[in-house]
Amino acid sequence: MKITVYSTPHCPYCIMVKDFLKEKNIVFYDLNVAENQEAADMMVLKSGQLGVPVIVVEKDGGGEEIIIGFDRDKLLSILDINN
Repeated sequence: MKITVYSTPHCPYCIMVKDFLKEKNIVFYDLNVAENQEAADMMVLKSGQLGVPVIVVEKDGGGEEIIIGFDRDKLLSILDINN
């Protein structure tokens, strides 16, 4: 499973998502869309959203889940974490 967080440095929800993943010892890639236009374009292409955070969870068997914003319950479910 590969997790990518499209974020900006000063977005409070982005910080919450990254802190949550770190707390759960989940490895993730952080793409700063404020400094990386290619990443920003990819985020919009994948999600249709301009706002951050956008979390993309690529599953090992193929396919991906996209989460807009910090949705703790959805992250717990997709990552199969028991709180």
